[in-house]
Parts: sequence; structure tokens; C-alpha cells
Amino acid sequence: MYEIRNYYFEPSKLDEYREWASALAVPYIRERVDLVGFWIVDDEPPQIEGTPTDELGTATVTWIIKWDDMDARAAGMKNVFASDEWSIIGAKNPGREYYHRIEVKFAEAV
Repeated sequence: MYEIRNYYFEPSKLDEYREWASALAVPYIRERVDLVGFWIVDDEPPQIEGTPTDELGTATVTWIIKWDDMDARAAGMKNVFASDEWSIIGAKNPGREYYHRIEVKFAEAV
């Protein structure tokens, strides 16, 4: 099972977010779960077909975690994000107020 996390983080603050994620968040998360990848958009415009996006546009940050099942996810998320160490890392995030939307969905490989 894969957890796909899309964040609509304020584009004008992405450089600060990238520094925080690269230096603190991603290494911490990668040590504790099966992090498939963590991506931040670049300057290339998105290619959209069909119905246009809403006013937020497309996600600016995407990361994927592989889990065995939802029980493993519950335990893993608690282990990662309920720790004192994450509290310190999270406090250095360049701004919770810049998350315009957080979208989490689950998928199976085919």
C-alpha cells in the first residue's frame, strides 16, 4: 500500500521549505519509514489535460510512503510524528500557515 501526500504549500515560500525538508524533515522521515520519494516542484509549468485545476493549482510538494497495511501506517505515523525529535524539527518548518491544502490518498500497486 502506498500513501501519497500532496501539499499545496505557498509557492513563494518553497525555497525556505526546500531547505528545511532537505536538511531536517526528509532525513528524519527516511530513517523511520519506507519513504519512496519526496519531491518539490521546479520551475517547469504543469501539463494539465481535461478539467482545469482550482485556484490553488497543482500540488507543490509530493511524497510517497510504502506501508504493509493501514495498521502499519497507524503505528508508523505515531512513531514518526508523535516524537519529541519531530516536535523540534516541525517547529523549524518555515510556516504551517503556508499549507493551503494537504491531500492524502492511498493506492495499491498494479
